[in-house]
Amino acid sequence: MNAPLPQTSSRLRVWLTALIMLLATGMLMARAINLQVTDTDFLQSQGEARFLRQVAIPTVRGNILDRHGEPLAVSTPVESVWAHPGELLQAADRLPELARILDTPADALERRLTQRANREFVWLRRRIHPDLAERVRELALPGVFLRREYRRFYPTGEVSAQILGVTNIDDIGQEGLELAYNAWLHGEPGAKRVIKDRLGRVVQDVELIRDARPGRDLQLTLDRRLQYLAFRALKQGVQEVGGRSGSAVVMDVTNGEILAMVNFPSYNPNASTRAVGEGMRNRAMTDVLEPGSVIKPFAVAAAMEAGLAYPSMSIDTSPGTMRVSGHTIRDVRDFGSTTVEGLLVKSSNVGVVQLVLSMDARHLWGLYSRLGFGSVTGTGFPGESAGVLRDYERWRKLEQATLAYGYGLSVTPLQLVRAVAAIADEGRLHQPSFIIGADNPVQSVMDPALTRDMVRMLEAATGSEGTGTLARVPGYRVAGKTGTTRMVGAGGYESRYVSSFAGFAPASRPRLAAVVIIHDPAGDRFYGGQIAAPVFAELMGAALRLFNVPPDDLSTLVAAAGERP
Repeated sequence: MNAPLPQTSSRLRVWLTALIMLLATGMLMARAINLQVTDTDFLQSQGEARFLRQVAIPTVRGNILDRHGEPLAVSTPVESVWAHPGELLQAADRLPELARILDTPADALERRLTQRANREFVWLRRRIHPDLAERVRELALPGVFLRREYRRFYPTGEVSAQILGVTNIDDIGQEGLELAYNAWLHGEPGAKRVIKDRLGRVVQDVELIRDARPGRDLQLTLDRRLQYLAFRALKQGVQEVGGRSGSAVVMDVTNGEILAMVNFPSYNPNASTRAVGEGMRNRAMTDVLEPGSVIKPFAVAAAMEAGLAYPSMSIDTSPGTMRVSGHTIRDVRDFGSTTVEGLLVKSSNVGVVQLVLSMDARHLWGLYSRLGFGSVTGTGFPGESAGVLRDYERWRKLEQATLAYGYGLSVTPLQLVRAVAAIADEGRLHQPSFIIGADNPVQSVMDPALTRDMVRMLEAATGSEGTGTLARVPGYRVAGKTGTTRMVGAGGYESRYVSSFAGFAPASRPRLAAVVIIHDPAGDRFYGGQIAAPVFAELMGAALRLFNVPPDDLSTLVAAAGERP
């Protein structure tokens, strides 16, 4: 048998154990005092690292409105789905449920989360439908959250798509006026510090760092009603003749405001996937064309300004052709002896070339340049083209001749309507504007007496003997000019055409100017008077009625009423 331990040894072990426990307790108390009283920064930093977060306060993008305050682009609140990958992967068995709601393969979702497992934030789906957001919320998956954002919506759809442009997923302007005025529309998101629980839910707002500043509204000069009517008229006109595309612009003659600008084909900016191609461009400002006979009024004006012509002056165009530098310039037929007014009415190439070749090249270039050809209009629209107008010192005689009837220079539809409006407004050239209240510089580029003569001649060009008869609007005196241009292909000019009409009304006191361009009409009809003039008549008639412009030709209004069944 073992002998019992001495009593002194047993007592020693008890005291030793008690001493160790006392020292441990003292150390713990000292550490607690140190952390809670003298060294609080450590616990605070650790707590903040786990639960205190800085979060953004979303802000709404400003609306884009028409001239009457009707919405053209608005931002609506939506929710987006995001996840904390580490937390969500702990419930990996439920990923197929989430994948079905988000319409994505479950294996792709799991792979995406696994690849980002070291992150705390991953977008799963942006800007979802409210019903979808509710279904995600009902899943109550750990690590899955919803955040409020804003989605851009365009009530007019394809009607105004190219001029308004679009925003990206982060609501930043990418094209059109959305891009040009992004700083004005975008606003500034706010920021705040919050405390979140382990599931990422906000349990307390701690501090407001910066207030959110909403974007500012942008009011345009466009009239939404006229925009619809112009688009419908253009679309119908292009489709009826089997054309490839078209553009139309309506401008207020008195101040340069753009009342409507449409292009066809177009695209739906509200679609989740937007088509790319010709429908994306704002052709009225980015695409150029050789204007053809639409330019003749300006060539005639240059000759009259130089003192080389007047409306009743006789011009012999026989035999309907003329040779210039080895090339033959032709009329559609022999117009014989006519007047300066007559060459516009009948659209004689031979007659206008005679006038242009009789003047100094610098003078023709000077008027074209003063009218804005070869320069951007100053609207600030992204991608606007300046067109092409070569310096007169580089012109050859043939080039000067072709410039008389619209070949050898390139213009945009907006430049063209601006120049026509200058004739209508007694020689005042306005800077076009899309924004209500914008400063629109104006300059005098032609003598008012000269422009009044031009108005009378252009009104005759839409009369019974003119090429623009189909541009007339019942009840109004219309002035304008047709144009037909061959399109350029890989091998030079082809048997494909651009049909155009540029004009204004009412001729007695011009208020509205418009240009219609239709590219590549199919079939045997391709002249501007056949293709573009009827579209001009429809949209100009709608514009005059919408803006309550009084009729100035009641005789045609009565005649039109008498023709109705």
